[in-house]
Amino acid sequence: MTRTDIDPDRLKMFSFGLFTQLSGAVTAGMIHLGDRLGLFTALAGFDEPATTQQLADATGYDERWVREWAYNQAAAKIIDVDTTVEPERFSLSPEAVAVLADADHVAYGMGMFHRFPQTMGALDEMPESFRSGLGHDYDAHGCEGAIGIEKSFEPWNRHHLIPTVLPAVDGLVERLTAGAHVIDIGCGAGGAVLMMAEAFPASTFVGYDISERALERANERLAESGLTNARFVDPRVEPMPSDGSCDFVTTFDCIHDMTRPQEMMEAIRSAITDDGVWLLVDIKGRDNFAQNVEKNPVAALMYGISVLSCMSSALSEPGGAGLGTLGLPASKAEEMARTAGFSRFEKLDIDHSVNAFYKIEV
Repeated sequence: MTRTDIDPDRLKMFSFGLFTQLSGAVTAGMIHLGDRLGLFTALAGFDEPATTQQLADATGYDERWVREWAYNQAAAKIIDVDTTVEPERFSLSPEAVAVLADADHVAYGMGMFHRFPQTMGALDEMPESFRSGLGHDYDAHGCEGAIGIEKSFEPWNRHHLIPTVLPAVDGLVERLTAGAHVIDIGCGAGGAVLMMAEAFPASTFVGYDISERALERANERLAESGLTNARFVDPRVEPMPSDGSCDFVTTFDCIHDMTRPQEMMEAIRSAITDDGVWLLVDIKGRDNFAQNVEKNPVAALMYGISVLSCMSSALSEPGGAGLGTLGLPASKAEEMARTAGFSRFEKLDIDHSVNAFYKIEV
């Protein structure tokens, strides 16, 4: 193909599509600022649409900066604007409040934006990773990375883990109520462990993670909670049990991040009782790229996050499996679980926009 083969209209559309992607990236940075600076929560606090001067006065920021930020967000249709008055008035729709400003709402979505600078900062490390094949673990994203993951998953878990997910496993709630030994692998900042420990005081819970920053955050939250039936440890310091003593094992969105996921599954089989249950929660991947693109409207986002975060973690040691964000579809998860010694694999009927839920038994 030569330059004379270029169709002017198609060239224009390709360029438009390309710079639309750049617009999204820059706007994501502005959403990060809106969350970080409290601009969304402040805007949600007004009873009527507000001017940028009113928003600046409420937050203590310079109006000119607030105005340009608001113009970006309104142009991207993140916030609403009334241009029929002078100066313009800005507001949040009820749906925008839920996603942008209400941390207790099930749809709250600021987690990934919270850690956006850390995620994009990984770009500086990528050229060497592409050359060497080695990625970076989650601690490379710093403390804010751990908090961002916490903010990403906990709103949904607060609404659904105890009342929806656990009852979907037959007999599990009764077992936890009576008293069971539970381990959560890849516990991160500890949210799931703390929720379960509070709901089931007769059971004991241990969260395992190799991220020092996540464990630090988890232990801070544990101290604040006052709970005495939970603790958090590094498995390199205190290995997971291998004596079949665990009644219930959970892994939330972490197997695909691991350098040795098959070995982890085998370790889970060694840890669990013969009548125990493993709850595997992971990203809804499909069996191949074409299916992921067809079924997942944010497949491009998932593959990009994989390069910068998930796959990078899964390749952070030589010989890492490198599954990546969409690398654990149900078929592969079942195959790996059976190889590890499990015989029953069931997809649970739980509705989630990103994750699939599997009950795995010996």
